[in-house]
Amino acid sequence: MIEVMNLVKGFPKKDGSTYYAVNDVSFEARDGEIVCLLGVNGAGKTTTMRILSTVFKPISGTARIQGWDIVKDPQKVRENLGFLSGDTGLYNRLRPREFITYFGRLYGLEQRQINQRIDEMADLLDMKDFMDKKIDLLSSGMKQKVSIVRSIIHDPPVMIFDEPTSGLDILTARNIVSFIRSCKERGKCVLFSTHIMREAERLADRIVMIHKGQLLANGTLDDLRAESGASDLDDVFVFYVNRQNQDMELKHNEF
Repeated sequence: MIEVMNLVKGFPKKDGSTYYAVNDVSFEARDGEIVCLLGVNGAGKTTTMRILSTVFKPISGTARIQGWDIVKDPQKVRENLGFLSGDTGLYNRLRPREFITYFGRLYGLEQRQINQRIDEMADLLDMKDFMDKKIDLLSSGMKQKVSIVRSIIHDPPVMIFDEPTSGLDILTARNIVSFIRSCKERGKCVLFSTHIMREAERLADRIVMIHKGQLLANGTLDDLRAESGASDLDDVFVFYVNRQNQDMELKHNEF
């Protein structure tokens, strides 16, 4: 599972001040559960996920992946985690099978295990027709599937997907959504980010709303609807954004 505890991550600005992309964020995601990190572009979703994947170190706070601390045990975290980011690099001169095999070996898998995993994922993601074509000749949807398999070739218990369907055609997006559901069915812990409300409604067991680096709300869709008094997720999200703005204005007036 994923346990996130009071994460803070800031970046220096030109004027010497600090921009806090993630500011005191806490939540958890359990095994056999799909949790959606929901927010507009620039909300802090990608930064949060990069911290969890050990790409970034937090200023304060921490998180645990399957019990391993991201600061104290980064190698163990990476062994138990599959992370797909929006800027996952591919080697265009290689073929998907070659590319995925390379990363399988980096994870210490035997060739037999690699071949088995490639066959399983090619079946699941409908990739058989292009496994031996050069990556440079593939469509964006095909490349996204290759990126997914590269990220999870070691069959990790925890999977993190950053905007996994962004820019994809409807058929490829549906295919990837089906794959995410299959991960849950196999008992995986899945965290995915999106700014697409419909996607969050369809996939998430729980929704973690984030805005301007801060946690807005955390709960099931039914819980969030009940608290906000709105049924449409767009309206639910706006309710929590407005509440955050009101809280900030009250704090400002106190000073």
